[in-house]
Amino acid sequence: MPVFDYDPPERFVAGAVGQPGSRAFFLQARGQGRLTTVGLEKFQVAALADRLDELLDEVLRRSGGTAQVPAVAPAALTDNAPLDLPISEDFRVGTMALAWDAEAAQVVIEAQEAVVEDEEAQEQPEEEPTVLRVHISPAAARAFTRRALALVAAGRPPCPLCAQPLDPEGHVCVRLNGYRGGVTSAGGGE
Repeated sequence: MPVFDYDPPERFVAGAVGQPGSRAFFLQARGQGRLTTVGLEKFQVAALADRLDELLDEVLRRSGGTAQVPAVAPAALTDNAPLDLPISEDFRVGTMALAWDAEAAQVVIEAQEAVVEDEEAQEQPEEEPTVLRVHISPAAARAFTRRALALVAAGRPPCPLCAQPLDPEGHVCVRLNGYRGGVTSAGGGE
């Protein structure tokens, strides 16, 4: 199983390329003269950020407040720079895992390559999926989370009536066209 291991990276960020509504999302790790870029979905970026915050809050709670985990991202670790170039996707993320390494007082993030299963693959020996593994400090994890949540929020604004994303080309609001989520009117009486 090929593993891109960064312990710790010089930089670990989430980023996007393109216009809201058609953005491609990436995680990018850089260190020791290497750059690893993996593609993923917007919901995966949001889920990773949420779970990271939950993990850090839990570590802080279980330690009774003695763990070196900041409650918010330190301003000094703010990274609003664009993704490093070239943006060349090493693999597409399927699953992710988080862990707390108590001995090193670090968060470990693993992003595993998506595995496509088909009948032809059944006949060949299985290859292990590629993994991006990043070890970061709690402060760096809080900074990652703040950037990732801002990235997700910077998408298309929601419709004030139905909360679906508004497109620059227009929007068909389900609240204005008579559709009520499965309830239809046949035009008959009671």
